[in-house]
Amino acid sequence: MYGWRGRIGLIVPSSNTTMEMELHSALPEGVSLYTARMPLRNVTEEELLAMSSLAIDSAKLLKDADVDLILYGCTSGSFIGGGEFDKELSMRIEDEVKLPVITTSTAILEALKILDAQKILVVTPYTDEINQREREFLEANELEVIDIRGLGIVDNTKIGRLEPYEAYRMIKALFTDEADAVFISCTNFRTFEIIELLEDDFGIPVVTSNQASLWLALRELDVGEKIPWLGRLFVEY
Repeated sequence: MYGWRGRIGLIVPSSNTTMEMELHSALPEGVSLYTARMPLRNVTEEELLAMSSLAIDSAKLLKDADVDLILYGCTSGSFIGGGEFDKELSMRIEDEVKLPVITTSTAILEALKILDAQKILVVTPYTDEINQREREFLEANELEVIDIRGLGIVDNTKIGRLEPYEAYRMIKALFTDEADAVFISCTNFRTFEIIELLEDDFGIPVVTSNQASLWLALRELDVGEKIPWLGRLFVEY
């Protein structure tokens, strides 16, 4: 049986072409992943809020696959409504499907907390408007955002075509010794290949949307796999 250690039900935006591929590349033996999609083409506040209202239907379909938990795999889609939006979204879905639910934004907060990171640098593919919402969400959860920079991309399929080196170069341009950690935001932004390189080159923990999502999902499943190439988070915690 596939998923004899645990089954993850993943909900992603319809235009996301990265998250499934990255998670599948790192799934431990005995853990399986099943996906449902929600309509989204552009990373705008209007479309993100509309997408979140359809999450329950996607979760119900995943429940048919006998998954052990639901992962809402969208960063901006789980912070766009404010500081408690990720928790409210999880509770709404849980009430309907009677399964544990986590969101990418919740996973990011948990990852930064366990890494004891207070002052963070954030890079994203988003517009300034979405970055402002992200700053507000992170600061509402008691994090200090030293700086946040984006690429100004609205079309989500264009985000999915970005190469990992784009995020690396953004961090390099932004880096300061004041930071406790680096956060690369967006589940459609490819990052797995550069996490270990960034930590080696800059000497601080790196958290990315997909890495944190997988880490928290595996913790919820009591799967304690160490995955060194995914950074300190997967080695020490």
